[in-house]
Amino acid sequence: MRTATFHDSLNDALQQAQHARFSRRNLLKTAAAGAAATTLMGSAAVGYRSVMAQTFNGPVDVLNYALTLEHLESTFYRTLNAEFTDGDFTAAGFGSNMPGRFASIENHEAAHVTALVGVIESLGGTPVGEAWYDFGVTDVTSYVATAQVLENLGTGAYTGAAQFLIENDDLLTAALTIHGVEARHASYLNLINDSVPFPEAFETPLTPAQVLEAATPLIVGTMPDTGTGSSLDD
Repeated sequence: MRTATFHDSLNDALQQAQHARFSRRNLLKTAAAGAAATTLMGSAAVGYRSVMAQTFNGPVDVLNYALTLEHLESTFYRTLNAEFTDGDFTAAGFGSNMPGRFASIENHEAAHVTALVGVIESLGGTPVGEAWYDFGVTDVTSYVATAQVLENLGTGAYTGAAQFLIENDDLLTAALTIHGVEARHASYLNLINDSVPFPEAFETPLTPAQVLEAATPLIVGTMPDTGTGSSLDD
């Protein structure tokens, strides 16, 4: 497994994205740059990275972008909740209610995946599948810290993607119901990581390219025929 250096690099990518200045022109330029960068990647995970870097051609593209992140989050909690015990959380200095709350977050993310898959299929699209991940988590403390980064990343990604659903009220409302829960997760995780739970008056919208930069280190390959969707090997 990777060390705290991995978490620091992931967090740095998110922080840089959150502090960037946004205009409609910059949004388009950054998204285009991300799409161009994707052509240089050439790895087994390029299909998933392409989903995250592209400019969107319709609502199915936007929903598959969201589903890519939800797969990542759902697998993250499912895998690591199974690895760590209540005693591990207590030994790390966290309260006895933490495992139950992380189990609730796991259930939320799984429900988001199910909902997005259903909507994409109802629109005649093909849902993107779960990938193969390496989360770089070594203990409960790095688990909780990485969860904070992922939930803030997800919140910013939904904020940035909302503009692409502006012409479809039903889909926009559905996406916002997920966004609100992601924001609640992020606020809780900020608090338990000794960060401000509500750092700004306005949420920073993240472009697909910025989300790609932060999430790419976690996506290490396509999903094999069998497996859990995560890699915990060294």
